[in-house]
Amino acid sequence: MSPLGSAAQPLRVAIVGAGPAGFYAAERLFKESELVIEVDLYDRLPTPFGLVRNGVAPDHQKIKSVTAAFDRIAANPRFRFFGNVELGRDISVDDLKDHYHQILYSTGAQTDRPLGVPGDDLIGSHPATEFVAWYNGHPDYRDCEFDLSQERVAVVGVGNVAIDVARILCRTPDELLKTDIANYALEQLRESRVREVHILGRRGPAQAAFTAPEAKELGELADCDTIVLPEEAELDPLSQASLAGADRAELRKVEIIQELSRRQPTGKSKRLVLRFLVSPVELIGDENGRVRQMRLVRNVLYATDAGSLRPKATDHFETLDVGLVFRSIGYRGVPLPGVPFHDSWGVIPNAGGRVLDPATQEPLLGQYTAGWIKRGPTGVIGTNKPDAAETVENMLADARAGRVLAPTQATAAAAEALVGGRQAHVVTYADWRRLDALELSHGKEQGRPRVKFTRVDDMLAALAE
Repeated sequence: MSPLGSAAQPLRVAIVGAGPAGFYAAERLFKESELVIEVDLYDRLPTPFGLVRNGVAPDHQKIKSVTAAFDRIAANPRFRFFGNVELGRDISVDDLKDHYHQILYSTGAQTDRPLGVPGDDLIGSHPATEFVAWYNGHPDYRDCEFDLSQERVAVVGVGNVAIDVARILCRTPDELLKTDIANYALEQLRESRVREVHILGRRGPAQAAFTAPEAKELGELADCDTIVLPEEAELDPLSQASLAGADRAELRKVEIIQELSRRQPTGKSKRLVLRFLVSPVELIGDENGRVRQMRLVRNVLYATDAGSLRPKATDHFETLDVGLVFRSIGYRGVPLPGVPFHDSWGVIPNAGGRVLDPATQEPLLGQYTAGWIKRGPTGVIGTNKPDAAETVENMLADARAGRVLAPTQATAAAAEALVGGRQAHVVTYADWRRLDALELSHGKEQGRPRVKFTRVDDMLAALAE
């Protein structure tokens, strides 16, 4: 019998989740010169790229250019894409074990953590992830409803996602028209009555998770004044000390925030208010159960034994009138059917990417994870590359040691037959390239980067023509 990893018997790998981590894992696998490896990449949506397509803000087109690298990875003759195929609906973990020597889960982190305060479930209180997926045209979220007739909005959190949400709410229709925002979102934002957006951070400017470029953009909106309270832009002694060894990017972020605090409003039609050292303690609703106010507490910072700076509530409170709230205080993953899951952490339990048995804490044979579902929602798109590489190094070490699954049907043809028998509308990478070309063409007709398909049925209908 031919050795595993030879041309006669390739190492067969299934990757579940076609976001950046999945593509970076495939890239590293294909760079392995000593083994012949075949990769089948699965995604429950017909479209690949995960958060690059459905999470990156539509006014950040440059970031989306990373998909050109993914196209090059997909061009490898030993790569296949099975889109519109869902684990738990169309195929199971046991199915994958029957057809692959190794399985890698890279499904990201799809939902937000709750605020955990009274009133969090009021009408008008939403996860920021839903709004982001909605304006990006994610098929699962295109029918979500957000009351954009409200004049004042609160965004809880100061990460890049929170900044994205606030910025999209404050953009003019002309600015949004230059992006690939979903058509329905463009129309609803055109009619939006939102005039004031408050971004709320529980710690100070030095601890804000957004980046300097994101901060800079807030001061460059066409028809929106960005306001920072001078007293909240000042650094307390602990924050000053924490920046002693900070890199230039962190220092620049604080400089930008403090520069914004010195600006005076210029009379633009919208206001974006960037707050620090405040936390929501309650959402207050009206008689119809709709959010109408948010109660905030003022915080001060203290140093933990580990040296990090944490917020501590004071006895100073304020009330903010708001009709719409988006929480963006951390993504978390969701469980996959048949895959171990650490519920409190929102990740797949693992050691260096090897999936662990929750009962024994020993690695499960042939199962791995990468990306946010592995490590939690940290870093940027590029962070997934070394993360995926760490997992793949362990996969390759296990393959060389013979620690792999024993599939009974380890051929490309058998996997294709399995999927085709379960899902009549499998989308290949060639199919995706056709959809991509159509979106770009529709965008060109309207002077936009692309116009997205936002319904799975519409994608399948376009491919059937």
